[in-house]
Amino acid sequence: MQGCEVGTRLRYWLTLGSGMLECLFFAGLVFGYASLVFVLKEDGYFSELCISDPGSNGTLPDCSSQDEQFSMVFTIASFLNNFLNIINGYLFDRFGTMVTRLLGICLYTTGTLLMAFSSAAISQLLFPALSLIAVGGILLLLTNMQVGNLFSAHRSTIITLYNGAYDSSSAMLLIIKILYEQGVSLRFSFTVLSICSVIHVLRTFLLMPRTHIPYPLPQCYTYGVSCGKGDTYMEQAEMTKEGATTSSQESNTTPAPEDGTEAQDKEQVASFRSCVLSWFFLWHLLWLSIMQLRHYLFIGTLNPRLNWLADDDPDLVSQYTNAFAMTQLCGVLCAPWNGLIMDRHKGKPLDPEETEQEADLRSSCLSLFLTSLQCLLFSLCASIPVLPLQYLTFVLQVLNRSFLYGGNAAFLSIAFPACHFGKLYGVAMSLSAIVSLLQYPCFALVRGALDGNPLYVDIALTVLTLLVFIHPAYIFFYCRKQVRLRESDRRSEITTVSGMPAVKL
Repeated sequence: MQGCEVGTRLRYWLTLGSGMLECLFFAGLVFGYASLVFVLKEDGYFSELCISDPGSNGTLPDCSSQDEQFSMVFTIASFLNNFLNIINGYLFDRFGTMVTRLLGICLYTTGTLLMAFSSAAISQLLFPALSLIAVGGILLLLTNMQVGNLFSAHRSTIITLYNGAYDSSSAMLLIIKILYEQGVSLRFSFTVLSICSVIHVLRTFLLMPRTHIPYPLPQCYTYGVSCGKGDTYMEQAEMTKEGATTSSQESNTTPAPEDGTEAQDKEQVASFRSCVLSWFFLWHLLWLSIMQLRHYLFIGTLNPRLNWLADDDPDLVSQYTNAFAMTQLCGVLCAPWNGLIMDRHKGKPLDPEETEQEADLRSSCLSLFLTSLQCLLFSLCASIPVLPLQYLTFVLQVLNRSFLYGGNAAFLSIAFPACHFGKLYGVAMSLSAIVSLLQYPCFALVRGALDGNPLYVDIALTVLTLLVFIHPAYIFFYCRKQVRLRESDRRSEITTVSGMPAVKL
């Protein structure tokens, strides 16, 4: 038994570590788009959209239409990255890890191959390529987040850590940009990424479950292919069924819990519809949608924003683009702090009659508030048209982004039943994707009526950001209400037991 435990724990850690590397180097590639745009412009993608004024006397051509096309590529990719999560979540809940991962790997590999064989002559390939990379990457992240169930005491920390690694993987496109400046072609870099998909396939069969990692975790739970076993997955399924049968028989032969607690627990699992229509989910959706729109607009328009602030100096634009991409690497370092905030109550005794879910919700208030505050500060800095200040904007952006997506997944995992996690995650990301489509009209407004000056759009979004504070406030007052209800119930019980009203001393 001890050998089983050692081997199992080793597999857990291998799954955790390999999943971290997968998310860190591959999954969130699309969000390093600012670095990629710099390379694509050098290679002449959409260059036919640049217009030279005959009487300009050698000044730079007007490339606003080219910028608009690049913005459209990112808008569609980021939209599909989130919107298709409603299907991704259903596939994950319905068909399990293996099917979902194999689909994600196929999409991701197709996207990287399309990028490898694209060129300035066929710039339109960027649309399907970036979209497929985005959707394939989010599928890899979705299947990896369940690894937190293997470490129940640090579940939220691991979920946020994976999301932080997902954010940091955008720095891979900075590496591709640096390699490009050293003479390595875009085609070679993306061909290497395509070949690396073999690693994802091997991990799918060796270090991931066929279906899902359960929560709470059964003792000595195992998964994947083991030496000396012909068909591990079938054996696992049979063991699971046998375990369920044994548990059922034991529950029939042992006295039932008082008040039928076990039966009540099954009945009390909320329906998917009631979860989606709850105030918890609706305020969370508003919280996620506004902040995501702010980030997507910033990332998608970073290159023209830097050109405007740097007076079209290519060296300055390259310097600040590299700085932005470097800060993205810090996402994996920032995200665990959010998880530690959410897990800070683990291992401590609960308040009398407080459930673990209520303790988790109470702990999430601070995380939700800090994420909202970070977004407000990030939006304020982004609104100030001072180029050196953008370094601080980059830091706040990566900090807030790592808190946002890790906190989103962690909150959904603690506020709602585990059986609905994939679907709720998908619905939240899909509906927020519809809101994120507003980034394109915002960009068109800046490039057109505002003559390239994003100040008024930034101010409007900063004011809109104030709405995100509703969500942590609602959770805080809900937790306060639950405490008052428990105290009221306790007084009622004391009164009932004593047979007389409680007397104030």
